[in-house]
Amino acid sequence: MKDFFKYLTPSEDDKDWGIHINVTGSSHVAPDVEYPLKAHPSGYYFSWNSGRILHEYQILYITEGNGILETKEGKYNLQPGSVILLTPGKWHRYRPNKNTGWTEYYIGFEGKIARHFLSNALLKENLPVIHCGLHEEIIACYNQAFDITQKAKPGYQQVLSGVVIKLIGLILSAIKNKEFSGKPIETIIEKTRQYLHDHYPENIDLEKLAADNDIGYSYFRKMFKRFTGISPGQYLLQVRISKAKDLIITTDQNIKDIALITGFDSIYYFSRVFKEKTGKTPIELRHNVLKPEEKEE
Repeated sequence: MKDFFKYLTPSEDDKDWGIHINVTGSSHVAPDVEYPLKAHPSGYYFSWNSGRILHEYQILYITEGNGILETKEGKYNLQPGSVILLTPGKWHRYRPNKNTGWTEYYIGFEGKIARHFLSNALLKENLPVIHCGLHEEIIACYNQAFDITQKAKPGYQQVLSGVVIKLIGLILSAIKNKEFSGKPIETIIEKTRQYLHDHYPENIDLEKLAADNDIGYSYFRKMFKRFTGISPGQYLLQVRISKAKDLIITTDQNIKDIALITGFDSIYYFSRVFKEKTGKTPIELRHNVLKPEEKEE
């Protein structure tokens, strides 16, 4: 692997975009080599004795070798598949094991949208080291960033921001999959999701669904929300609203009948919740999709 790094100078327009990238790079550090390389500018270069405080976010990905990260909060072992997520204003230092060296990929960025995405509770729980494992998609994100950076075509910062968002998403997905993969609760949640899609018109007792799977509802609800991002009740509600929306758009069925066949007992409750979720009442949505000649009638 050929070493690469590039420090960027984002414009004011780039900074106003919400995410701007300051540095991208990768390096293969052989065993017994001094680390970090002295080619990095001040503000990025650090010695092991002094450590470093950054004014940006950095995501580093270790794909080969082992090492260590130290912060004020503790020491963290690094291995292939480890992600280091560094946040602004936090002292840290890291280095590869002298016996193994390592291969690292990194990208540094700032911006209000970056702060928003990195405030995710699940990411914050796992800081500063996330053991994602080796994922070709994550490596591909870095390589794409390097390619965009080297070409530096007009608007490249905006394209790079999309790569950063995808990278954060892949890391979050890896955390979620690691938490659930191969565990009984994953099967229970998947089975429940399918059940809700198949039986949404019915009067569904979510607590009974949990009991039928020999787990308490409180634990089931908590894990379902961690898996899907919403509670079982809200998931069922979204399924019903989605089905109702399809019927309103694609059929001429009466709105009251649509409410009943999608699991709503009250047309008033259905209309209120439908507007909360879609921004329009059922009647407004149907009016919007009518053909011009039908509206005139």
